[in-house]
Amino acid sequence: MPPLLSTERRARLLEILASEGSIRLDGAAEVLGVSAMTVRRDLDDLEREGLVRRVRGGAVAAIVPQGFGARMAARGPAKAEIARKALDLIPHGGAIAVDASSTAGALVRQLDTSHELLLVTNSYDNLRAAQGRPGVDAVLIGGRLELRTDSFVGAIACQTAASLHFDRFFTSAAALDPEFGTSESTLEETQVKRVLAEHADETIVLADAAKLGRHATARALPWEEVSLLVTELDPTDERLAPFRDVVDIR
Repeated sequence: MPPLLSTERRARLLEILASEGSIRLDGAAEVLGVSAMTVRRDLDDLEREGLVRRVRGGAVAAIVPQGFGARMAARGPAKAEIARKALDLIPHGGAIAVDASSTAGALVRQLDTSHELLLVTNSYDNLRAAQGRPGVDAVLIGGRLELRTDSFVGAIACQTAASLHFDRFFTSAAALDPEFGTSESTLEETQVKRVLAEHADETIVLADAAKLGRHATARALPWEEVSLLVTELDPTDERLAPFRDVVDIR
């Protein structure tokens, strides 16, 4: 098999990153059939392009605004497991809010006929997913469409969210830090999430392990405003140890 070109290697590295949430030098070198030094140079190039952030022994994804489709395509098995673990947290009646995250979208796609819900969201993609579920009355809060993230934000979105009350708010985040709380790549995203959380009895954060121990530009929710964190990990996993004193974990 001929060696991969540099552009092919970098594309494969991005595929690994989307699937696993991080890149380890030795593992990637074995997969690509090249030296760790070659992978290191490729990761340096990707970091200069703003696509990854180098860390000791490899790289993680750079936290930048992404469209819904790109986010939905990444780490699918983790999202599916989070949705499975969180499904029984959805009340059978009443009102819930769901943000524009693809992880919350995976949960919406698990709704069945036992639910009679008002579901409010700032995501057209999650609205469409909810509209196909019997017993779910889906409402889009509207506002200004943020083209980088495919979510509705701004004053109108916040005003509409503030006019409603929710039993639970299901949200994700670009990053989670045990001290900084949840955070996002844009300030506008945090504003809508804060309003939705303020008007919900409980806020449930759904996030995969690749987001743990990181922080993005704009702080969204402090842990005292979060009722529960749901990840794909076993709650006893050591990666969750820094979070156990600040939030309940499932």
